[in-house]
Amino acid sequence: MSYQNMVSFRILAISFLTGILWLTSFFVTPAANALTPVKLYNLSYTDCPSDITEGAYVGSGDMGANNCFIVRGKAKNTSGKTVVDADVFGRIYDATGNSAMENRGRIGSITEIPPGVSDFEIRISVSANQPTPLTFEKFKASGFASKVRPFYYDDFEG
Repeated sequence: MSYQNMVSFRILAISFLTGILWLTSFFVTPAANALTPVKLYNLSYTDCPSDITEGAYVGSGDMGANNCFIVRGKAKNTSGKTVVDADVFGRIYDATGNSAMENRGRIGSITEIPPGVSDFEIRISVSANQPTPLTFEKFKASGFASKVRPFYYDDFEG
């Protein structure tokens, strides 16, 4: 066998193996766990019940008085799969049009959103010096099609 025939044979063999790997990738591809968007609408809020008001904190650096509210609404999941660990994003403004949660796009999270339309609620804390009523803009959620396990230091023995 000549040198040129050996090179041609190797190129043919590599091309064949590459083709086989490419074809098998269609059957062995893992499921993608991309973010799934969820529409949030019909938003309203009420004061928190007194039993969960304790410990409400805005996180703006001051430990002043805060008001606790429960934001309720509808979540429309059109993905056909249950969305879990969904982060809620949006803007909240006080009665004067000032941001009630400065520098915060993430408002909270929803543990599970089944396919279709469902109710949700999240707890928020707003500084007591911001006048009500509150208004909500650009609310949306995005989560995953399977559980995203958080990192815990307790997972490691040592």
